[in-house]
Amino acid sequence: MPDLLPDALRALWSTGRNLNRSDEELMAEQRQLMAEYAQVWTDALILSGTQDLEDSLQKEIEQGTTLIPGDIRRRWTLNENEVAKEWRTRIADPADRESVETFYDQSEGYIFELMRWHALMDDDGPLAYVVALRFAQERSCKVYLDFGAGVGSGAILFAQHGFEVTLADISSTLMRFARARLAARHLQARLLELRQESLPSAQYDIVTAMDVWEHLTDPVGAATQVARAIKPGGFLFGRFAAEPDPEAPQHIVFDFEPTFRQLEHEGMKEVWRDEWLWGHQAFQKQ
Repeated sequence: MPDLLPDALRALWSTGRNLNRSDEELMAEQRQLMAEYAQVWTDALILSGTQDLEDSLQKEIEQGTTLIPGDIRRRWTLNENEVAKEWRTRIADPADRESVETFYDQSEGYIFELMRWHALMDDDGPLAYVVALRFAQERSCKVYLDFGAGVGSGAILFAQHGFEVTLADISSTLMRFARARLAARHLQARLLELRQESLPSAQYDIVTAMDVWEHLTDPVGAATQVARAIKPGGFLFGRFAAEPDPEAPQHIVFDFEPTFRQLEHEGMKEVWRDEWLWGHQAFQKQ
């Protein structure tokens, strides 16, 4: 199979510079490679009968919430950081685990934030899910968990490509929304609400954790649970990085070394790293 997107882009620019190819030519080839991944993402998520991905995702908000279309379009266009505002209103102490988990369980703001992000309007970060899909396919993975699944876009992508899929999140609000999205596509998946259920042991060939760890009240405990849910030889694919950002007060973890040490303790060894685009890492259970 061809190189994963970050590796392909790194090779493109390294080889291109050595061959004195112009930046314009290299950028055109980069856009083409990115567009191929974006098409895989769009093909998996777009609903039949919708005009484009943005239109499709807005329609899903309309179908999966009580909001009226006009309000959806207004909030979508404004793109206000509703989650940050709600966090500052409701969370007095980020160390208060119960209040943080209740926030995630009840907040509807993440539906808008994640769906707009998944429309690829603000950046192309969601395409890391396609990188994870290709990574899993190359290694013949079949059983998949999205840890911190949010609105379920990653689960939809993997299910559309024949994986046995589980979604896990502490937010019952997001799980209800994700369930409706899966049903609209007649896709089968298991949903775990982590405030009531635990991850099964040695169940998954691959687990994704996309921009999840910076939100966790117990990142080391999560590393233990996730590692033990992976089969021997299976993989964890995710991004483990964050910096303080006033626009993202819900990011409460910035030191990921304890997580990496715990993953190592649980037999997880790093086997791949995106050193070109978004900085994701893959770990394999020994």
